[in-house]
Amino acid sequence: MRKMKFFEDKLRNREVKLTPQRKATLDVLLENPSRHMSTEEIYALVKKKFPEIGLATIYRTLQLFDECDIIKKLNFGDGCYRYELSEDEKHQHHHLVCLKCGQVYEFDDDLLEELEHQIETKNEFKIIDHMVKFLGYCKKCQGS
Repeated sequence: MRKMKFFEDKLRNREVKLTPQRKATLDVLLENPSRHMSTEEIYALVKKKFPEIGLATIYRTLQLFDECDIIKKLNFGDGCYRYELSEDEKHQHHHLVCLKCGQVYEFDDDLLEELEHQIETKNEFKIIDHMVKFLGYCKKCQGS
């Protein structure tokens, strides 16, 4: 409930109305926080709750949510964008992507702070965030 209010406030601050379709989409994202779903996967789940919704509405909603910093648009190199909720942290978690099964795993270890500081100092550049993805094979795929 607290997260829903947080995202509602972000929309309100940008004078964007939370329509029933947008709320249904946001509900699906909140109910699946670590799934890294594609537009089509989100559409399928929203359609169960809101049968009359169209795929174009989901595309527009996700674009709006991205512009309002409610979601992050991720590219794992599998031919489609995936989405996750944007948290109000300095750094987001990072991702491990299995090249065989396509599974995406999150990890929170942030070992880049010292490197980030060095880059800022050397280049006179203020870093506000970074994203890291590692490509490889999960335990299950290594065994097969």
